[in-house]
Amino acid sequence: MIPDTTRKFIGSLIDYYISEAASYKQIAKTYYEEVEDVNANTFGIIVGCVYSGFLQAYQNQKQKPSLEDTQEFTHMIKLRAAQIKRNILDAKA
Repeated sequence: MIPDTTRKFIGSLIDYYISEAASYKQIAKTYYEEVEDVNANTFGIIVGCVYSGFLQAYQNQKQKPSLEDTQEFTHMIKLRAAQIKRNILDAKA
């Protein structure tokens, strides 16, 4: 189970990246010719950044997330996926 402090940290990361969706959409547009789906690419960048923060939180504690922790992280993302997607679609980048 993800510790409460780490869960809150992940939640705040998700909030931050949602609020910055336009910036990440601009980055994704850079790769339009290679990827074509800017919105899906933006979603992947945001989830990747949050996942990196998740791993870093464990590394800072000299731990590795368990399979259960990773599954819980995935569930957290799924719960917020619609909100992430909505902000990406609304982003004016």
